[in-house]
Amino acid sequence: MKNDTFLRACRREKTSYTPLWMMRQAGRYMSEYRALRAKYSMLELCKTPELAVQVTLQPLRLGFDAAILFADILLPLEPMGSSFEFAKGEGPVIHEPITSLAQIEKLRVIEPEDGLGYIMTSIGMLKKELQIPLIGFAGAPFTLASYLIEGGKSAHFVKTKKMMYEAPDAWNLLMSKLSEVVRRYMRKQVEAGADAMQLFDSWVGQLSAQDYVDYVKPHVAHILQDLQKNTNVPVIHFGTGTHALLEHQREAGGTVLGLDWRTPLAEGWKRVGHDRAVQGNMDPTVLFAPVEIAKKHAARVLDAAEGRAGHIFNLGHGILPETPVDTVKAIVDFVHEESTRQQEQRS
Repeated sequence: MKNDTFLRACRREKTSYTPLWMMRQAGRYMSEYRALRAKYSMLELCKTPELAVQVTLQPLRLGFDAAILFADILLPLEPMGSSFEFAKGEGPVIHEPITSLAQIEKLRVIEPEDGLGYIMTSIGMLKKELQIPLIGFAGAPFTLASYLIEGGKSAHFVKTKKMMYEAPDAWNLLMSKLSEVVRRYMRKQVEAGADAMQLFDSWVGQLSAQDYVDYVKPHVAHILQDLQKNTNVPVIHFGTGTHALLEHQREAGGTVLGLDWRTPLAEGWKRVGHDRAVQGNMDPTVLFAPVEIAKKHAARVLDAAEGRAGHIFNLGHGILPETPVDTVKAIVDFVHEESTRQQEQRS
């Protein structure tokens, strides 16, 4: 590995510049990806290691300091017994949404080799190609449960919360099964060669702090604390809309805490503690602004970090479709150059 700056930042070691990667850095904003997507379905891209490797590598020409495996958080659901598809214009659609305890009881607690072996093959192939760290990932239990219960995306998560409140035994069984599968899956990705792991809890910000503590936190801790104890790789705990949850997320686990743009970086870092690294936290829509405006926003993030060891620059959520590639490249270069200049001034 020629560039381990990202890993050193995860460990809160001093670096000569602030490392940068962006969630969904491989995807629809890139013409190379759209060309492949015109030929193959999303699931075909994920399940064919040669294609997944190709997509993972595509954005690295922009200068990112880490690669993230091209896959999808829903992939473990299929071997567990819940099939789905990606419907055009709608996103993921669960074929048989969960409405009963009987359906939950039928879900299988799988080993990663059972239906997910292609992920480990992709990781092995990528490790032969990459000169920067590879990030593996999985979806967190609440986010996966919400897709299973709602049948897809949701605005208010009414069905999910209804089960959570009205049928706590069913809810806890579902969350226990999901968290154990995710724990095994993430451990297996590390064994296959992933240099860091990220747990995506994309929709957990829909919960109040008390509901997070009561219904979600123990299941997340089951995953993250096991990874921290039994692997030697950094573990990123990511969520959006989590301003009210940060202290509880810290307690649940993660060597790196993700901060979205709604929480000022300096405040968020203070709340999770300076003994943790943080990742974030520019608004993804800023990349649609004129380049000079986008640079000003990036500079604010760097200034808020104050050159403290342990900052990984990222967006607060994933790159959006239609994002100008030239602006992404400009921000990558700016963060590298500006953070280098700041570090030199502080030395």
